[in-house]
Amino acid sequence: MMLRVIALVAAGLVLAACDQADQAAEARAVPPPPPSVTIAKPVVKQIVEDDEFVGRFEAVDEVQVSARVGGYLDEIHFEDGAIVEAGQLLFTIDQRPFRAILGQAEAALQIAQSRYEFAQKELARAEELVQRGNISRSVVDERRQEFISSQAEVGGARAAVQAAALDLEFTEIRAPFGGRIGRHLLSIGNLVEANETVLTSIVSLDPIYFYFDINERYYLAYARDARSRGQALQEGGSRLPVTVRLGDTVEEPREGNLDFSENRLDEDSGTMRVRAVFQNEDLVLQPGLFGRVNVPGSLPYLGILIPDEAITADQNKRIVYLVNEEGVVSTREVRPGPKIDGYRVIRDGLTGDEQIVVEGLMRVRPGITVAPETIQLAEEAQ
Repeated sequence: MMLRVIALVAAGLVLAACDQADQAAEARAVPPPPPSVTIAKPVVKQIVEDDEFVGRFEAVDEVQVSARVGGYLDEIHFEDGAIVEAGQLLFTIDQRPFRAILGQAEAALQIAQSRYEFAQKELARAEELVQRGNISRSVVDERRQEFISSQAEVGGARAAVQAAALDLEFTEIRAPFGGRIGRHLLSIGNLVEANETVLTSIVSLDPIYFYFDINERYYLAYARDARSRGQALQEGGSRLPVTVRLGDTVEEPREGNLDFSENRLDEDSGTMRVRAVFQNEDLVLQPGLFGRVNVPGSLPYLGILIPDEAITADQNKRIVYLVNEEGVVSTREVRPGPKIDGYRVIRDGLTGDEQIVVEGLMRVRPGITVAPETIQLAEEAQ
């Protein structure tokens, strides 16, 4: 009885093993479904290639404010960091000594004028008497010398008054131009040395300059383009339009123009410094900020653009995957260019009519068949 049970169990196990083998064979016989990928045609549109450079903003005007006369600082008339207007009063140096000097100069001028008037009358009287023969000619000459001397004294005294009035005026230190002022570097009561003590600084903000460096190859290209426009690059290259982007991606790009380049290349670096100018009505742009400027580097042409994600590397080559009407995958070597409107420019390798894989690159290889889903790329990448 026991042997019969064992035999039945063994037979059942053999049958189960056979069923599993049959199922595995059937599974191997059914091919897996083709991988799904997303394909699209490249974006074809009129473009102008840009060259990108890193640079820094600098103020059009900048000044270290100091006093032309010395004395003790009496008043400060601005808030640190405020926007000031041209001619606005910033500091006042104690004016009392300068008023006293001006008063002395004015008194000396009055004395000199009285001496001048007296010498003038004496000369006129002497010339009248010499005609009658009452005095000698030498007396007349002495009176004339006294008159000329007093005339010179009046001129010197008048100049001293002007100098004293100018020094008094210089005790009021005003902004030479409008812009944003820094903090005051000296407190009230401190001694100010004439032409030496820096009191604060002012930078202009609108418009604002942007400086960047280009190498010889770019210089020759831009200079050639400027000549075609009938102008020199050093004179702004016909104010070629440029765009600058800040480090903050939230801030919108700013439009400006080239307006100057240096008159020689730097011998050490082989670069030339170029300048662009930007309007800054909202005063967001500040001297010292870094930015990335885009300069047009080509004439308008019909360009082919694809997403960066559609490009992969094969050793030292850049390739894209193409899908034909039967869903078969092949590769195509391409030569990428700069990035425009969120896409990568393809300078060589595509005509714009191909269907390329834009999603699912990890699931494809040359020669396999895929299940493509076709989409249309937007004119600008989001």
